[in-house]
This record gives sequence, C-alpha cells and structure tokens, in this order.
Amino acid sequence: MSTNRPAWRRAVIAAVLAVTGCTYTQDEPVPSSSYPSPFSSLENQVRLFMNDGAVATVVQVKWPDGEWSKAIGMRDLETRTPAQPSDRVQIASVTKTMTAVAVLKLVDDHLIGLDDPVNDVIPGFTTALKPPGPITVRQLLSHTSGMPEANDALPRDVDFRPVLSRTLTMEQGLQLAGTLPWTESSVGSFKYSNTNYLALGLLVQELRHQPFATVMREEIFGALGLKSTTLDHVSPNESGLLHGYVTLRGERIDTTDNIFNAGSPAVGAVSTVEDMNHFMAALFQGRAISGASLAEMKAKTVTAPYGLGLWEHADGCSSQPRYVGRGLFWDYQTVAVSSSDGRYQAAMTITTPPLPTELEDESTQNKRELLVGQIESTLNEALDRLCASAK
Repeated sequence: MSTNRPAWRRAVIAAVLAVTGCTYTQDEPVPSSSYPSPFSSLENQVRLFMNDGAVATVVQVKWPDGEWSKAIGMRDLETRTPAQPSDRVQIASVTKTMTAVAVLKLVDDHLIGLDDPVNDVIPGFTTALKPPGPITVRQLLSHTSGMPEANDALPRDVDFRPVLSRTLTMEQGLQLAGTLPWTESSVGSFKYSNTNYLALGLLVQELRHQPFATVMREEIFGALGLKSTTLDHVSPNESGLLHGYVTLRGERIDTTDNIFNAGSPAVGAVSTVEDMNHFMAALFQGRAISGASLAEMKAKTVTAPYGLGLWEHADGCSSQPRYVGRGLFWDYQTVAVSSSDGRYQAAMTITTPPLPTELEDESTQNKRELLVGQIESTLNEALDRLCASAK
C-alpha cells in the first residue's frame, strides 16, 4: 500500500534535514570500487523518510571491521535540537527479543523447560486468564498460545491520554486479556499477542525471585554491556531522548512519556541503535545464551516466519536467514537486524510523522506498518550491499 504523501508532509520538513554526522572506525576498509557504496541507497532512503515528514531518523550499521552511523532530523519539535546517533528511544517490541533471552536463560539454568506448562507456575495465570488447556513456555515465546491481546480490552476512546497516564502492570495486562475469549481452537496457531510476553515477564520474576526489571538490568542489560538501555520510567525532560508525537483532533501531542509501558516485558525498553546492535551481536555470537537455546530461538513456527522472539528475513549473502526485532508504536518505528552468525548488524529508529492514532483514523495504522516494512527492507538491502562488497 502506498503512502499518502501529502498527508504526511508537515511544516517541519524544511528543518529536519540537518545531518548530525557519520562515524567510522579508523580501521574501516575502503569498499571495493567494483561495488557502489553500501550506504548510498541507505542514505537516499533515509532522506525519503524525512521528506515524508519523519521528525528524526537514527541508524547504525556494524560489520566485522567497522561501524557507520547517522542521525537526521530533530530530537523534538519544540527546541529543534538536532538528533544524535546516541539518542535514546522507546523500542517497542524489540523488547520482546531481549525478554526471550531472559526466558531462555531460565531454560539454560534448568529452572524450567521450553515445553513445560506454565499454568501452575505463573502467579494468577489460571485465575486471570482461564486458559483452555496447558500452555507451554515455547507457546508463549512463539505467539502460538492463542492468548488474547490485552490491548484489545483497553478503552477505545479517541482521547487516549487518560489511558496512557498510568503504568499498565504485567498483572493488570493479564486481567485485561482475561476479559476476552480464549478458545481451545486458537492454541497452536500463530497469533501475535503482547500478553504472551507479559506472562513471560511474570515467569522470569517468579523463578528468579526478583522483580523483572531487576533481572533484565543485571542479567541482560548489564551482563551484555547495554549501557543506555532501561525498562524504567524515563522523564520526557531527560536530554538525549527522541520525542514522539501524534495528533488528536488536529492538535499535536507529545507522547514521549513512557509511563504506560514502563517495565513491560513486551514493549517497555528504552534504548539506542548502538545498544540494539550490541545486543544482537552478543546474541548471535553465542555470548548471551547456550548454543542449544539459540538454535531453538532461531527455529521458526510452522505458520509464520517467527521463532522465539525473532522474525526472519532473507540474507542476500548467506543461505541462513537474518533475524529481526521489530517495534511499532504510534510515535516510533524501530527495527534491529542481525546476520545468523552475528557478524553484521543494522538498527534504525524513525520518529513517525505526527499522525492521528488508529482510534481516530484507522488508515494511519497501515501507514505505520508500511513504514516498519520499509525500514526492514532498507536495512537488509544495506547489509546485502555491505557483505557483497566484502567478498
């Protein structure tokens, strides 16, 4: 579906094309002259995103001998401070990939098995959700539990601000999902639901005997060197933060405050493109979980190109697929990609043009989904060019 270009253009466009820099390692090899620059197409596409009204685009690409990063646009529309490659942003469902690693560490530590049922392990699981049968760890990780989506039970008022003004806890999410039907026939088929990962957060919390955010901070963020990643509430006034926007009845609303999603195992992380690439490199280079767990994580479900917290995308330089974390919010679209061997990574986040939410205009959700797809294609094309130039 094509983008309605006039509707995406805003008065901000003229100011958002300030390039804030590219960085290279000193030892970066010069690409072969027989290939075009692996980044020329990427830069052109980034400028197209900005021409279509994006507030900011931040991207980083990493490969065995180097790194390339760029930030274009503005951190916020009030001060018009130029965006930087190190700026933090809400990464939405890329969080799920990080949570999946924490869950697979439980498996590595023999605290639970992938095919063990969680019904009697997760506190309140059966009373809040009333599952139609035994539900396993694997089914939660792969979105094949058939579990209802908690967000579908939230109020559908066009004015979303009252809902987003307070944190939705893991327990509250399960309670909301429990108000929706969960049929036996849905179990086993792929059905993407944030509630799966809210339940997994409670599982990690229960088996580690620590708050979920503490486990993630110590076992994932800290252990893997993610210096700018957190699940905590982040003040919108903090410096180095990309601000997000939507419109409500024509008025632009700053939606940067992450209080609603703070702490969420499904969508709650705030991070940087550098940290996302660092995480993906650690994961696929075997520094996060065991080889057996990584193989399970990569194995896709029967009905979708999705493994345990990861999407698949074809790799133009290898018979193995690349693996992808995707994050889609009203105000930010984020994608993180890695090669199967962990040698190549690319991550990009775009601050979406200020648009109505789908509560006010259903067509805007299609625009956001299209944008995520464009980001993923753009990053993979850049990686294809990069690895081809290295041959």
